[in-house]
Amino acid sequence: MADMPARLAEIVDEFAAAPRDLVLEMLLEYADVIPALPEGAAEREGMEQVPECQTAFFLRARVTPEGTVETLFDCPPEAPTTRAFAGILAEGLAGASAEQVLAVPDDLYQRMGLAQAISPLRVRGGTAILGRLKRQIREQLG
Repeated sequence: MADMPARLAEIVDEFAAAPRDLVLEMLLEYADVIPALPEGAAEREGMEQVPECQTAFFLRARVTPEGTVETLFDCPPEAPTTRAFAGILAEGLAGASAEQVLAVPDDLYQRMGLAQAISPLRVRGGTAILGRLKRQIREQLG
């Protein structure tokens, strides 16, 4: 059984160890991590919307021929919390294998201590993003 990617585990530990009053600030730093959509992907082609998010959020996970996962996220700048969830995944899952991504626990954001820092609705949105990414990967692995 694979473990979640080391970088993501580090991020989880950093958040879990942080004082509660700093967690939101730390989270929002990840809002700027998401790379812009590549040229030509602006049409959100092949991207799936996550209706659980309060804003228009789209994602795509692609398993490369090498077995690593590429993630693509599209989220408006006026939704910094949701962007931050995606930023954590973009950074934490970079270069990870499909097995490692599937090993990420579904309660990732609770483990980070975010349930105490942000609204349950937002945590649910973040959890849905992760769930859809993992589902897309499972479908591609067949």
